[in-house]
Amino acid sequence: MFISLEEWAALEEKAESTFWGFLGCKVVSITAEETVISLEVGPHHMNMLGIVNGGVSSSLLDNSMGMMAGALRPNYNMVTSNLNIHFVAPLKGSVITTHAKVLHGSKRTLTCYAEVREADGTVGAIGTATFRGVKKQD
Repeated sequence: MFISLEEWAALEEKAESTFWGFLGCKVVSITAEETVISLEVGPHHMNMLGIVNGGVSSSLLDNSMGMMAGALRPNYNMVTSNLNIHFVAPLKGSVITTHAKVLHGSKRTLTCYAEVREADGTVGAIGTATFRGVKKQD
């Protein structure tokens, strides 16, 4: 089962008033194979060295992998139970994207992989995360 476009539109609208909206995340695409999120980098996303703050990259990784988990398990509230991040290059571009996919899944857990990239393809951060599902109450 995969989340419907109508359900996704309702979630995206609801997310605008949360940390997701504060960061400025935008969904580029979401399929059963990959979730892509973009972010227009502004001054408030930078650290004092003039590069994208590691917390921004971390949030993008967690959001993109969490969206993938939630879309694939729509009957569960998927929560992050483990998040690992490696910062591999500084990000300085005006737009960055995350690309997330599932590595392994069971009924209630999913392990995902994601990258944060600049427009030229430079990978700035990589991450893996495990998400645990809590059955939604009707």
